[in-house]
Amino acid sequence: MIADIGPKELVERAGELLADGHRVALVAAHSAPGGFRLVYLFTAARPERRVELHVRLDEPAVPSLAALSFPAGRFEREIRDLYGITPEGHPLPRRLVRHHHWPRGWYPMLADAGPPPSFGDPEGPYPFGDVEGAGVYEIPVGPVHAGLIEPGHFRFSVVGETILKLKARLWFVHKGIEQLFEGRRPEDGLPLAERVSGDTAVGHALAYCLAVEQALGTPVGPEAQRARAVALELERLYNHVTDLGALCNDVAHSVLQAHCGAVRERLLRVNAEVTGHRLLRGAVRLGGGELRALPDPAVLRALGAEVAEIAGLALGHGVVSDRFTGTAVLTARAAADLGTLGYVARASGLDLDARRDHPFTDLGPFPVATRAGGDVLARFQVRADEIAASIELIDRLVSGAPGGSVPERGRWSGVGIVEGWRGTIVHRVELAPTGRLSRVKIVDPSFFNWPALPVALGGAIVPDFPLVNKSFNLSYAGNDL
Repeated sequence: MIADIGPKELVERAGELLADGHRVALVAAHSAPGGFRLVYLFTAARPERRVELHVRLDEPAVPSLAALSFPAGRFEREIRDLYGITPEGHPLPRRLVRHHHWPRGWYPMLADAGPPPSFGDPEGPYPFGDVEGAGVYEIPVGPVHAGLIEPGHFRFSVVGETILKLKARLWFVHKGIEQLFEGRRPEDGLPLAERVSGDTAVGHALAYCLAVEQALGTPVGPEAQRARAVALELERLYNHVTDLGALCNDVAHSVLQAHCGAVRERLLRVNAEVTGHRLLRGAVRLGGGELRALPDPAVLRALGAEVAEIAGLALGHGVVSDRFTGTAVLTARAAADLGTLGYVARASGLDLDARRDHPFTDLGPFPVATRAGGDVLARFQVRADEIAASIELIDRLVSGAPGGSVPERGRWSGVGIVEGWRGTIVHRVELAPTGRLSRVKIVDPSFFNWPALPVALGGAIVPDFPLVNKSFNLSYAGNDL
């Protein structure tokens, strides 16, 4: 459903949708010579519903929805920094994407923005919140890190080892990915979608293809749907196994990490046999999907048994169990209020999974792994449970193909929703009359989950930060578009 409304109607219409069980899945700004247009995508599940509110603006200002939805407020801050559209009445009107060296008045996503002017320091340093009191001190970490991860700055306010407040500052490498799509043919945008976040090639490629296919009304056959679903689960497997090993290593159980590394390597070799690429690039294409071979269910079941044994050894070890249990609890209420997705949400008891709630094909029944603890232990257990569920799902897919699909034709626009291994990925595309891409909006689940990390760390100790950070394992690249 698509509705064109005015700015004055926005708050009321959005409130009705949120009260009816929808969530804000995406907000996209569109810059054109005639002014601005905002697209708000609301989604709900069981039954699946999607509603788009299109708001045309005469002035670069819009009523804020931050009082109704925390994620909406974050989208509004992003849009203000990139387009100069002011969210009127926003309770936290500080910049989100813009760093102090960005010139005042330069908004890079505007059609007429041009190249960046000389950088300076016109707006001063980022206004970190001060925490004061006896014995309080700050620990700055980053933005440059010792590993291969992208930059992010973490400002800890602590007493002794206890974290009172953590502020995560991201967007150090805003790359303008969404603008790079503009003017390309849809097929030429696919390699870019695959590289949004390197460990999620299938998830982002599939969400992009689903969006383009809906915009064009392109049918997808059953064999292609099977190939896509298999590739998506293979991506979930190797990433979850990697995380299980990393979590064990962060509590000094490097032997179990080595075992996980061996399983991961065998999964990457399965990926290469199935798709020709260890990270599964090329498995998804517009209108279809292609596998060189189907994975051997017996091989995956054997690897699954190894993973189950590793998880059992980890949780049976007193030191590991003690470090995981009760560490960095994210309550169900906080997870819901923040709009968390994926294993972060499911570990806090939220029953969310786009494979079931927004299916791109009929996968049949499968268990959605949830835990109620909301701590590092729960996030570890959800991953282990999902590995077993993915292997069962691949076994079913290999033995019988799901049905094909003919997506509903949009107004030269389309939306793709996919449950990537980190959580729900959403792509929205619009096509120009020439058939080329005029706008692509990408939402990685990390955009929703990054604000939950500081909340979970409140009251934890500084030495647990690497462990907790790994239990969330959020993407910098998927966030810093």
